[in-house]
Amino acid sequence: MLGWWAAASAADPDSVATVHGLSLYDEPALPADFTHFPYVEPDAPKGGTMTQAAVGSSFDSTNPFIIRGTPAIGTSQIYDTLLAENADEPFSLYGLLAEGIRLDPDRYWIEFDMRPEARFHDGEPVTADDVVYSFNLLIEEGNPFYRGYYADVENVVALDRHTVRFEFATNHSRELPLIVGQLPILPKHYWEERDFSAPTLARHPGSGPYRIANVEPGRRIVYQRDEDYWGRDLPVNVGRHNIDRMIFDYYRDRDIAWEAFKAGVMDYRIDARAATWAIGYDFPAYRDGLVKRITVPDGQPARMQAFVFNLRRDKFQDPRVREALNLTFDFPWLNANLFYDSYRRTESYFQNSEMAAEGLPSEAELELLEPHRDELPDRVFDSPLPIDHPENLRERLRLAHDLLIEAGYEYRGGTLVHGDTGRPLTVEILLFDSGLERVVHPMLRNMSRLGIQGRLRIVDINQFLNRLRSFDFDIVTGHFPQSNNPGNEQREFWTSEFAEVPQSRNLMGLENPVVDELVERLIRADSREELNTVTRALDRVLLWNFITIPHYHSGETRLAVWDKFGYPQPFPKYGFDLTAWWVDTEREAEINRRLRRR
Repeated sequence: MLGWWAAASAADPDSVATVHGLSLYDEPALPADFTHFPYVEPDAPKGGTMTQAAVGSSFDSTNPFIIRGTPAIGTSQIYDTLLAENADEPFSLYGLLAEGIRLDPDRYWIEFDMRPEARFHDGEPVTADDVVYSFNLLIEEGNPFYRGYYADVENVVALDRHTVRFEFATNHSRELPLIVGQLPILPKHYWEERDFSAPTLARHPGSGPYRIANVEPGRRIVYQRDEDYWGRDLPVNVGRHNIDRMIFDYYRDRDIAWEAFKAGVMDYRIDARAATWAIGYDFPAYRDGLVKRITVPDGQPARMQAFVFNLRRDKFQDPRVREALNLTFDFPWLNANLFYDSYRRTESYFQNSEMAAEGLPSEAELELLEPHRDELPDRVFDSPLPIDHPENLRERLRLAHDLLIEAGYEYRGGTLVHGDTGRPLTVEILLFDSGLERVVHPMLRNMSRLGIQGRLRIVDINQFLNRLRSFDFDIVTGHFPQSNNPGNEQREFWTSEFAEVPQSRNLMGLENPVVDELVERLIRADSREELNTVTRALDRVLLWNFITIPHYHSGETRLAVWDKFGYPQPFPKYGFDLTAWWVDTEREAEINRRLRRR
């Protein structure tokens, strides 16, 4: 009897061509006989160590796929996926665990031919059964992200030992055949005898280029390059995974981590603090040329970092209150006084891309938005973006005051209270890292000028995560990274299905049917033009609902390194691939000698 997928698609799997890669809208740029990604150095040397700091947190688990526990940084590098991404293309994937790919022309199914030589770290082969097991395990017991990301996968079947088929409920999502290729593959023989949902510090086997070598709970985790890695000579891996040891040391305070870097204890850091970048590099090692700074242009949309409102709380239900609180964030003052004018205000959830909403809605956007006019703020239709709030603080606070009065608040004894309930407007901003403390305090001072009772609370990472899981917060910092090809992950960011799911990325608890529909339209987009249009409409609706207080961005990644690393240039167009770096072991030895003499 034919399966449902055969009825949905007339394509005979035997008649579908087997290919080496997939691209979202076009053909992959690299031919079937490519030897390496274009941005790597194929003869890069192996060896050396890279030590990084993990700041403001700790860890109690080496399982990154579950909601319980705090996972160690870097564990993804012990796992292989079916396909590997080329950072020089917007969204193209090439065979890793899979050597051949067959995609139904109607996009109802995809098949992967597994490489028979693929092995887990313990020597066991990677088979189609491991793929089926991994998918079901992550959907049933893993982080809620996987349920949203792979929601339209109807079934996964091992056709034989080395062939696996994913069957789709619909063919609406153009990216779904590609993102199933990003599925991390776990060893069935290892996990079926263990409790996957429980935090653990075991050194799990994967099939990737690194193994977990050493675990010091809460302090350090060390990854060792696997010299017997089964896939080291594949085209997608040539010139990559060059560094022998990748070490992550944990620091609770970023200032201590900075001192460790200056002393040579750390040798690689992403410098996210504008003041440090502007004036902090006046120390002996930098003056002697042992430390250098590198800027890497962002090839992806700027990540939205923001203060996120908990919409589950009554006081944040009124968008006028949320807009008023937005106005207390005085970015021009912060940029001039704290950031050395090195940042730009983030004004879109898809900033620095053609998907960002600008000006008034286009005719194509209006076609999407008009059916929902009664459900949307008027400003979605008649006010241009970016939002034209006053830059002068006095004018901002005057507008915030007016919005709060419109929302039913009044002053009693100098305190802002709701006219009906008599309750004061109180706001707690919850953090686990003191790095944003200097950003929060000016905002709290501005709130107090409006009669709002605001406070900052900094807790340890475990308490922070527990409060997030139980939705016990007013405002927290959230991050919403976007790629050039947003898709299924937008469900977890914004849709009602994830509003009450602990540890989903819908931190704010947004439940908006218009947003839900736009997300589904985005996922179904069948062309670049349609994707851009729907994403702009979604961006417009999110911005005018004031569900967050957006922060700022620089448009580049700032790196500081001890000068022992090599890296190919130019950097890839659409991502920063640290796996293409290597260590100059002679330079490393010289630096170590000079550090010992100091």
